[in-house]
Amino acid sequence: MAVPINSDEARTLRKLIPIASFSNSAFAQLCADIKLELVQDAAIFKKGDTNTDLVYLLNGSVSLQADNFLVEVITSENESAKFALAHQIPRKIDAVANGKALIVRLAAELVNNRPTDNFAEEKSYTITEDADEDSDDWMSVLLRSPIFQDLPAANLQKILISLKTSHFEQGQAIIANGKEINHFYFITKGQCLLSRPGTAEMRIGLGESFGEEYLMTDRHAKETITALSDVHLIQLEKSHFLTQIKIPLLKFISYEELPDALNDNGILLDIRLPQHYESNHLNDSVNIPLAALRMRLAEIPQDKHIIIVCGNGKASEAAAFLLINNKYNASILKDGMSLEETDDALEAHEPRTNQDNYRSEPTDAKAVNSNSTELETELDRLKNETAVLRQANRELKEQYALLRAEKTQAENQCHKLTQQLEKLKEILNRLTKS
Repeated sequence: MAVPINSDEARTLRKLIPIASFSNSAFAQLCADIKLELVQDAAIFKKGDTNTDLVYLLNGSVSLQADNFLVEVITSENESAKFALAHQIPRKIDAVANGKALIVRLAAELVNNRPTDNFAEEKSYTITEDADEDSDDWMSVLLRSPIFQDLPAANLQKILISLKTSHFEQGQAIIANGKEINHFYFITKGQCLLSRPGTAEMRIGLGESFGEEYLMTDRHAKETITALSDVHLIQLEKSHFLTQIKIPLLKFISYEELPDALNDNGILLDIRLPQHYESNHLNDSVNIPLAALRMRLAEIPQDKHIIIVCGNGKASEAAAFLLINNKYNASILKDGMSLEETDDALEAHEPRTNQDNYRSEPTDAKAVNSNSTELETELDRLKNETAVLRQANRELKEQYALLRAEKTQAENQCHKLTQQLEKLKEILNRLTKS
């Protein structure tokens, strides 16, 4: 039978991973289609089973055991109950109900290929008023954010394991202009004030994020963010953000793919500073600098495919992330305008001419021409070498971030295995004594 949308069972379902990321309409359809199952003192699945359905525990207790040794007991109150029980196929262990256990079996295809939100759907995740939420509601807000909508379930699990919470009182600075940023922040309660030199101040609240711009561009903060009220945040370290969110989330298109994308409902958004846009830009592109993008989202049509352009592609990643979090279909033009990066890498990308630093006042035309040709050749060589080194540096940074994230994940897994080993030792000691 269907699960009533306002029932206790539906509220429990809403907190499961990744069900929490379903849109309201998709979740309502899920509740109408599924059936709950009550199992009492019996096996839910056995080691070696190849059925691919994901099994979730809604109420009660389940023992996970291997060869009659108890590995773990999962109760519906555990955080681990938000994930599917021992989801590896074929099953590595037995799952047995302790007394009465209420479960639901969901097709893996349904869970891992979540319905895509319609852009016109309500944006309840971005409300700025405080909510009297219980300890679990923040997770629903987090996972219903478009940032997390298309992430694989495995990524979501790694992210939730790595999250940390923080609290700031009214008036406290969360991010200070000029400081190094090492975390991605997501607001789960309260409001913050964003102040950036040269732009108007802006309030941000529940369901909104910040910090990603600087994690992607490797630059210090260009703004100050202050708590306007009692603020609760979720924090994710840079390495986890880059590997678990940025890499699977962002989409790129090449110059060769650009004409087809523009013909297929696409528009070009150039996020460089106006002076750099005026000096050199792609035809039919519009200009909104990255620093002002958050405040000018209303100017961007939400029914278009937004293709973001900057000097070299790096700042476009931050812009794409912001747009995706606000339910835009956004892609990045790979390598941007292919310009050298200037000192103000967040927004300002300026082409350099051969004459910038290498030519003096001419005294002899032939000598000048000869010197100029040599310098231009040398400059081109240095530019090519610089481009190769920068690309290698970016790849090494991404590889380092990935390895660091994998190291943290392995340490967490090792800790869990150590705990399980201690439990097995206790059981073995009891069996030996008996």
